[in-house]
Amino acid sequence: MEPSADRICANLRAVRDRLAAAAGRAGRPADDVRLVAVTKTVSTDAIRTLLAAGQADIGENRPQQLRDRSRELAAEGVRWHMIGRIQRNKVKYLVPTCTMIHSVDSLRLAEEIDKRAGSAGAPATCLLEVNVAGEDQKGGAAAEEAVALASRIAALPRVDLVGLMTMAPLVEDAEETRPVFARVRELMERINREADLPRPLADLSMGMTQDYEVAVEEGATLVRVGSALFA
Repeated sequence: MEPSADRICANLRAVRDRLAAAAGRAGRPADDVRLVAVTKTVSTDAIRTLLAAGQADIGENRPQQLRDRSRELAAEGVRWHMIGRIQRNKVKYLVPTCTMIHSVDSLRLAEEIDKRAGSAGAPATCLLEVNVAGEDQKGGAAAEEAVALASRIAALPRVDLVGLMTMAPLVEDAEETRPVFARVRELMERINREADLPRPLADLSMGMTQDYEVAVEEGATLVRVGSALFA
């Protein structure tokens, strides 16, 4: 059963408080980190509750669901984020609707986004998804491929590559994810040194309900939180 509007708002306040505390521990202002509310399992009414509480960044895992919800909520000022894996034939549902596409994991996908963005007449803001933990079941480019891949993606005229995204392994102790997030931050620094980019990457999308506080402490600028908001 979906939680009440009051419960969702209370959960949102709690997540924001914990996010701000984590940012403070890292010596960062809370507004340095953007919360993306992941809404794949809830209704559009729940999204409206979030929007009324000032939570405009909404993340979806499925391109067609994002398309349908963006139509239903077209007048609501949602900033849509695509955070799930993408087949190239589904890019048409995302461009130009998305504020940010987090899960670009190949040059072929980036080229399709570039093509669609050209037709839409506006660049697409994207993150390169990386898999530094080497998990076979997870998407993302390997760390050793990331510098060259970032260079090629950033060279596409209508793809605005602004950072990296990762998914850490699911573990019982969130502290075990810290080395993963640190490696992604270090990888972004390496890409900025070695890749041929029009401007440095600045965004790190990392951390979910179980580990977003650790991710913020390690430099996340976007965290993707779902179940903590709808418990």
